[in-house]
Amino acid sequence: MDEQSERNIKKGKKLVFLGFVTIGILFLMYGRYQDPELLTPDAIDTIGRIAYGFYITMIASFGIISLGMYRYHKGKVQGNGKDLSTIIALVTWNSKSRKIFITVFIAYGVFFSLVSGTLVYQPEISFSYHYGATIPSGFVAPCCGDIGYMPKVIVYLTDNIGLQVIPINLVLQIIVSYLVGLNASIAVNAYTISRKGRGASTIGAATGLFIACPTCAGSFMSVFIGTASGIALSVALTELQTLFIAISIPVLLITPYVMAKKLRNKDGSCKINEGSK
Repeated sequence: MDEQSERNIKKGKKLVFLGFVTIGILFLMYGRYQDPELLTPDAIDTIGRIAYGFYITMIASFGIISLGMYRYHKGKVQGNGKDLSTIIALVTWNSKSRKIFITVFIAYGVFFSLVSGTLVYQPEISFSYHYGATIPSGFVAPCCGDIGYMPKVIVYLTDNIGLQVIPINLVLQIIVSYLVGLNASIAVNAYTISRKGRGASTIGAATGLFIACPTCAGSFMSVFIGTASGIALSVALTELQTLFIAISIPVLLITPYVMAKKLRNKDGSCKINEGSK
């Protein structure tokens, strides 16, 4: 491995780590402002300004993470090693895989938004009539809630369609959508992988749908199994939220390495022609 590729890999890891640590610290720091008893009119204005800074910092953190992932990916391709991470990088570096990744990332993100309640469609409710909302409009709700669930961004796009952005949902949505897109781009190339490998990826993607908001997932299920049963399921899913996260994200992380083994020759090189762009 040459010096340039090694430098890209190390720099990429540092940027990814910095981005996630910043988001974690951001959540913890903002949680200090969520005590309703300490709120005064002046404090609410201050927290509102902090809320805007919260999202600016979080978006910047995701930019840092994206840059870190790109540098790490590029370094692995340049190094052209024989480890599984390099196989994954080589398989997903060509233009076909990038197009698949982007398509799946966006499509899954939209679907995740619908299931988690980020994208809200309520045909039976008029936002302007019931909530007195101006259409279109949006605002940041700075208080009050648990760590990771505030500040919320509320956007009224039409009289029946809106957005409810919750920080932890947004973070999980981006992470899971990225992993699903990565799995899909590898799977398209890995035509020889076993049925078990594909199943693992499918399980991870399906479970990931319920990470951000199990309560919303229960409401979604109530459409098919009845309101009363849906409420019971919603409560059960809320209690099992940690389990859903524990199952889906590790599966989505492990599956690329399982598929990469199917794409590695006996000498450790990649079966996919890295020259095809």
